[in-house]
Amino acid sequence: MPTEDRKDPAAPAVRFERVTKRFGDHTVLDGLDLEVGRGERVTLIGPSGSGKTTILRLLMTLERVTDGLVLVDGQPYSHMPRGAGGKLVPADERHLAVLRRRIGMVFQQFNLFPHMSVLENVVEAPVHVLGEGREEARRRARDLLDLVGLGDKAEARPTRLSGGQQQRVAIARALAMRPEILLLDEVTSALDPELVAEVLDVLRDIARNTDITLLCVTHEMGFARDVSDRILMFDRGRIVESGPAGELLESPTHARTRAFLGSVR
Repeated sequence: MPTEDRKDPAAPAVRFERVTKRFGDHTVLDGLDLEVGRGERVTLIGPSGSGKTTILRLLMTLERVTDGLVLVDGQPYSHMPRGAGGKLVPADERHLAVLRRRIGMVFQQFNLFPHMSVLENVVEAPVHVLGEGREEARRRARDLLDLVGLGDKAEARPTRLSGGQQQRVAIARALAMRPEILLLDEVTSALDPELVAEVLDVLRDIARNTDITLLCVTHEMGFARDVSDRILMFDRGRIVESGPAGELLESPTHARTRAFLGSVR
């Protein structure tokens, strides 16, 4: 049977303990230690290939750790206890499914169902994954579409929307799963520049008005400053600098951070 879904109220929302991820001979994460507190907003910055997105993919179980341990709310997530001694072994799909429900992700690509209306795109997962009644799911979907400024587009097909509008639907779809932790992976990178602001404004509102834990990968430094409690600078699979958003962006202490920020401003 799947592991019982229990929380340790004293534990961080997410913890990586000496996590290494390799693809063949290439090490993407190198003994990473990372904690994200409940309700904390943390942004990961750094050059392409530095391991930022791999962290999100490990949390979505799109990848598995090579070494180390990932915990969610104090419970082993990448692994699970087995036998009388509780020895930790790699998690099976049933174990992952229990804790993965706490986590939502918004990807670079929208991946909406083109044959469904905007409303049905938001309704589909809560009905089929969470087991919500369809009418309840539709009511909540309409509230979420209002939240992202698309209440008047509920019956439209995604192909009739702009890229920015489609990404806002994707945000509503992620929130419809009632996640406690929301992962954002370069959510504006596929958008034309004039559409970026409308998506970032929605995410700023969510950060201000909810207690959701936020883990974000972005090259939008203004957005990172606005929403982040803490920013982590990654390079070659390791954290090279960490600090409060304003402090790190204005007065970075590590040469690698200074060079990176100089390249994106």
